[in-house]
Amino acid sequence: MLEKKDFHPLNYIKKEEYSGSMEGMRYMLKRVPGSGEDVIRVTIWPEPLNLLRTDESLKESIEVPLTKEGVEQAREWLNCRYEEDKEKWLNSLHNFT
Repeated sequence: MLEKKDFHPLNYIKKEEYSGSMEGMRYMLKRVPGSGEDVIRVTIWPEPLNLLRTDESLKESIEVPLTKEGVEQAREWLNCRYEEDKEKWLNSLHNFT
C-alpha cells in the first residue's frame, strides 16, 4: 500500500512523469492540460510491460487536480484499485518472474 507519509510527488509531477509499481500493478502520474487548469492523469496497468507496450484495454486512468489534495486522491485511488483487483495484480507479477 502507498502510505500518505511516503507518497508526496507533487513537485516532481509538475516537471516530470512519476511512475512506480506495487506488487504487480504499475502506475504513472503525469501532468496534462485540463479544461482550464492542468491536472494529474493517473494511469495503472499490470506487469510486466511498460506503459507504451501495454495494450490499451489493460490500462485504467483517472484525472485529479494538480494539488496536494489531488495527489491524496490519486494515492487513495491507487490503493483502492490495488485492493479491488489484488489477485489480478499478483498474477501479473507471477507471470513476470
